[in-house]
Amino acid sequence: MYKKSKSIYLVVAFMLAILSNSSYGQVFLPDFTQLVEKNSAAIVNISTTQKVKEGGIAQLQLPKGLELPDGSPLNDLFKHFLDKRGGAPRKGKSLGSGFIISKDGYLITNHHVVNNADEIVVRLQDRRELVAELIGSDEKSDIALLKIEAKELPVVKFGSADKLKVGAWVLAIGSPFGFDHSVTAGIVSAKGRSLPSENYVPFIQTDVAINPGNSGGPLFNMDGEVVGINSQIFSRTGGFMGLSFAIPIDVALNVVEQIKQSGHVTRGWLGVMIQDVTRELAESFGMERPYGALVSQVVPDSPSDKAGIQVGDVIVAFNKNEVDRSSALPPLVGKSPVNKKADVKVIRNGKTIHLQVKIEALPEQLVSAEGKSAPKKAQMSRIGVAVAGLTEEERKESGLNDEGVRVDKVEGDALSAGIRVGDIILKIQGRAIKNGAAFREITEKLKVGSSVALLIQRNGNPLFLALKVTD
Repeated sequence: MYKKSKSIYLVVAFMLAILSNSSYGQVFLPDFTQLVEKNSAAIVNISTTQKVKEGGIAQLQLPKGLELPDGSPLNDLFKHFLDKRGGAPRKGKSLGSGFIISKDGYLITNHHVVNNADEIVVRLQDRRELVAELIGSDEKSDIALLKIEAKELPVVKFGSADKLKVGAWVLAIGSPFGFDHSVTAGIVSAKGRSLPSENYVPFIQTDVAINPGNSGGPLFNMDGEVVGINSQIFSRTGGFMGLSFAIPIDVALNVVEQIKQSGHVTRGWLGVMIQDVTRELAESFGMERPYGALVSQVVPDSPSDKAGIQVGDVIVAFNKNEVDRSSALPPLVGKSPVNKKADVKVIRNGKTIHLQVKIEALPEQLVSAEGKSAPKKAQMSRIGVAVAGLTEEERKESGLNDEGVRVDKVEGDALSAGIRVGDIILKIQGRAIKNGAAFREITEKLKVGSSVALLIQRNGNPLFLALKVTD
């Protein structure tokens, strides 16, 4: 009995020793107290005012006792609707967060926090309120650089988002709903996320509770280093739902340095439109698995055009960085030095090719034409598509020269593949379709059971679709 009790005692003592050990304790019971104490003073609350217009519903009053407090995020919701109604100007307010990066008063926040602001006020932890100057702002990365007149300010330390691992603990400090220096924690859910409206930022996804007002605040790793800037949430309610997104600090610092040096941000440009490679497309290209960025359009006289990149090429690496999905390519190109050559690895007709591309600066605007359809008699083909030739007016409006046939009817395999009426078929298995005769000649020779890649143009944009030939 004594030996058994002694064994139980030893096991309990061993477990307590493990939990008391800092390296193990951090795994099971992370302690954020020291991290917060060391860094809170460098986190700021940012409030802005701007002139907005009121309309007919601007006089709407809430019942007495239910008025919204100053700084409430619901005020921003009302302002969003009121701005579009026109009328007399008034002062609108918004809230956000930020953090100090230099002792002489430079600080970082989100572009959307200070966009169109007439006045930016920064409130420090010691309750001082200082008017900030907007040094520069970049909409594409959602980064803004501010400056306040102060000395010997507390600053944050920088880490690297590249070294951050999925599953690691992270912590955010900010002002959700105006509650200064609120601390929330969670883990890294994923890295390199691409959001629909953001092509040049490989977001860090976390489950840290982020709400309106947290925007622009820092995301820390367990070493107390800033690894990201909290920027967006995915929500159906307007509040936290477990999906938060932060801008990697590496991206932010690159933007900040460019703003400091030139007042604006220059990004690299390749000059291609791309899409993901699906399983069916991979099969049609002779690839063992779907990966890479499929080139669906090459902009004339662009860096890609000059280097010999072709429609149908699959970009699988850029400057020795693997491109597993199409979303991985824009951030790699965007941060590339302008007027420097980059090595682009592509798969073309089943073969691997290396091309040297001289990167150019991203133009401010890229124009694409829109296509329209017009009725013209057509006959159903063996792949379930009826096509018709394009008129001169259609070619001009679509930006096409002598290629393409318009889809007038879809059924069977083509319908399953996602082809729609009005699509313009440009190529089948890499062969250009110039007219209905060429379309029929190529489709008649397709083997039953094969997967073929169709390059189409839809609403002015190129798109690859994979079609399985069953007839």
